[in-house]
Amino acid sequence: MELFLSNQVLIYLFSETLLFALALIAFFGSILILKDWDFNTTSIKQYQLEKKAYLIILIILFSLIFKILLMPYFAYTIDKLSDIVPGAMCAAGVIGANDYGNPLLLIKIAILFLIGIWMIVNHEDLKAPNYPFFKEKFWFFVVIFILLCVEYYFDIAYFLNISLEQPVSCCSVIFGMSGDNEFPFGLSLTMLLALFYLLYILNIVLSLQKNSFLLFASSILFLYIAYSSINHFFGTYIYELPTHKCPFCMLQSEYYFVGYFLWTLLFLGVFFGVSNFVLKILLGYELESAYKYSRIFNTLFVILCSAYPIIYYIRNGVWL
Repeated sequence: MELFLSNQVLIYLFSETLLFALALIAFFGSILILKDWDFNTTSIKQYQLEKKAYLIILIILFSLIFKILLMPYFAYTIDKLSDIVPGAMCAAGVIGANDYGNPLLLIKIAILFLIGIWMIVNHEDLKAPNYPFFKEKFWFFVVIFILLCVEYYFDIAYFLNISLEQPVSCCSVIFGMSGDNEFPFGLSLTMLLALFYLLYILNIVLSLQKNSFLLFASSILFLYIAYSSINHFFGTYIYELPTHKCPFCMLQSEYYFVGYFLWTLLFLGVFFGVSNFVLKILLGYELESAYKYSRIFNTLFVILCSAYPIIYYIRNGVWL
């Protein structure tokens, strides 16, 4: 309970509780709308439901947008806790302080992806005169709300079970020579980097061809390879230390918070790369602009990653 003396934890949990309460209201409203909605009728009840539907959509939009904004604050909160959790040097040790941390992080990423899909569906539905995806987006929100319930439970359980007495592993142990230091698929560093750039080029080509299925598969693989490439190569140039391999330390002020920009660009590039295939499966609908945004964010991500080793070499005349 000492952990709840942290201002960051209190602000984060208060915000999560408020947003969960709003989502709960929207959930009951969505169930009522799905139960009684009939677009073909002109009854008073249907008119009242339409007015209520706009209010529920507004509540959903408000809560989901703030859920997106709360994600970087969650990262900031666990990073700040490294000052008081024994053994932790950054968020890596704090997120692994108990069995709830890593599942919570994965759930949050999954929810962010679903929120993005919901916002696309809602935007396209409101543009059309006959609201073609009206019921689908409310059912989709019901699925999101179920995950929000799981996330809220994990939020509370995670922070309640962080010990301020038992030491945790630091990032040098987790991601260092004695930790998660293996290259994916048994690749060498050179092959890993070659695959990183080849997958980027492949994603660009597939997005130009508008091949949603292959772009989906390629984007998922690119996410994994990009994460490994940052840990094993690009991140070491951010830290300017060849033995420092951590995806969390770059969130700190010593590195100008570049991790927030780096991981956001990667998420957005992958999200827009996979979204059209998901939309096609769910609704039989594709968003042309998603292909363009996939190219833009993937390119910005690759440029940012590549800039660090290039600038280091220009300044020092050697590679790490």
